[in-house]
Amino acid sequence: MFREFGYDTVSVAQIAEAAGVSRMTFFRHFSSKESVLVEDMFDPAIALAVAAQPASAHPLERVVGGFLAALSEPEAARELSSPQFRDRIQLVAATPSLRGAVWASSAATEQAIREALVSSGTSADQARAAAGAVMGAATAILLGWAAEPEPSHVAMALAGGLQSLLGSAR
Repeated sequence: MFREFGYDTVSVAQIAEAAGVSRMTFFRHFSSKESVLVEDMFDPAIALAVAAQPASAHPLERVVGGFLAALSEPEAARELSSPQFRDRIQLVAATPSLRGAVWASSAATEQAIREALVSSGTSADQARAAAGAVMGAATAILLGWAAEPEPSHVAMALAGGLQSLLGSAR
């Protein structure tokens, strides 16, 4: 529907009608029209995977390792491999109002990562820096990946880009 008519012209009422639900039901499942496309279902998995990384590792290594571990889980791998995922990211990349929403949505993941790091003894400043660096890089990688005419697999793009951050952690 967004592809056919354009994201900005489609209303919540139209989405609800197409889905065969009321507006109220729509809002029980989604906080906004933007959240249909940008809400991150992997937040809890990423935070848990970061928390599972060795506490003795550098915070940036823990975040990159946890992020990539979470994305390699079967459910995440299926989602990342789906054509709908690329379509969704391409739509986000092409729609200015959604680009802002995706940055705002990544703040929830960033907070969950910070909390996982701090709970295992990382200082708040280090946790903030590591979580912010990885979420900023991941978002930039995803938006860039979506714009490529013949993109690599998204997991490979994320792994390569995020691992490049680790040069500063060693």
